[in-house]
Amino acid sequence: MTRVLVDLLFFTGAKGGMESYVRQVYSHIADGADDVEFVGLASRELAQTGAEWFPGRLVDSGISGEDRIAWARGELFAVPSAARRLGADVVHAPANLGPWRSSVPVVLTVHDLLPFVHPEWVPGPYAPVLRALVRGAARAASRILTISAATGADLESVLHIPASRITTVPLAGSVPSASAGPRRPDLLLAVGNRMPHKGFETLLEALARIPADRRPHLVVTGSRGEDPLAPVVARLGLDPWVDLVGWITAAELDGLYGSATALVFPTRFEGFGLPVLEAMSRGCPVLCSDLPVLREVGGDAAGYFDPTDPSAIARSIEALLADPDALLARSAAGLERSRGFDWARTAAGTRAALVESAR
Repeated sequence: MTRVLVDLLFFTGAKGGMESYVRQVYSHIADGADDVEFVGLASRELAQTGAEWFPGRLVDSGISGEDRIAWARGELFAVPSAARRLGADVVHAPANLGPWRSSVPVVLTVHDLLPFVHPEWVPGPYAPVLRALVRGAARAASRILTISAATGADLESVLHIPASRITTVPLAGSVPSASAGPRRPDLLLAVGNRMPHKGFETLLEALARIPADRRPHLVVTGSRGEDPLAPVVARLGLDPWVDLVGWITAAELDGLYGSATALVFPTRFEGFGLPVLEAMSRGCPVLCSDLPVLREVGGDAAGYFDPTDPSAIARSIEALLADPDALLARSAAGLERSRGFDWARTAAGTRAALVESAR
């Protein structure tokens, strides 16, 4: 029996994409399958709420995932200590950070290298600390799992990790929770947090360049608390056309994917681009930034634009909305494309890497 310690110190229920990744992977892995046992080293928050999706038992670390200093210290010391104490054969650190020294092999999932590739988008005193933590964890890991070939290439070029230590295991889209209702002909959806690289200000500028008589409605999800986009919406006079709905449930997001005319994803950097895949899996046409990683996901099913050019974004939106045949074609192509991404396959690839790396 191979015992895997899963490092869940980061997991608080409020961190979005990486938590979705962990939930999906481990809900598709059965405890005891292929003689593998899973133990989760949980943050204080996760230990309190529980995790019905996890295929094993949770051990409360007593460490808050909301406390960056405690979390970082826990990665360096609590994780390797728990691995020894609990008799783990391998550790899975699924959220970019992990131990620098461990007597137990560590498999590290790296989602992206944003702090290295675009440090200007990760400001503040924590940025150099974050770079040091990621660099140390990547260099110490026995194997690195990455979610896209683009991130794998960054690991090689930026952190000089040998390709032989990198395995790409792509993500997948979540299964729609209900049948989609009728789509609104004038509703655009934008999904993501408010970090500068997400490009929402440029998207709002693009929307303002579309004449008011044919300007679509835009719903933007993903903010917590006071939304920094609100002053931008007001300055551009877009209040009648833009809803900043903040953080919503998975079911609510599912409903928006099902009713929107299209997803517009103006990001300037991604490790994968999960909203593109989630939209396609619901038949929602996609317009997104022309980035290698998004072409890796969207292929020929999505439409692409220059994320730095508001006029180019506006033209792409207007052209798609004016062409019903193109909307139908992108919807069908997206559904077909999304079938090539499967969480069961992601889980199987992850489990295989863990078993192969076990001592």
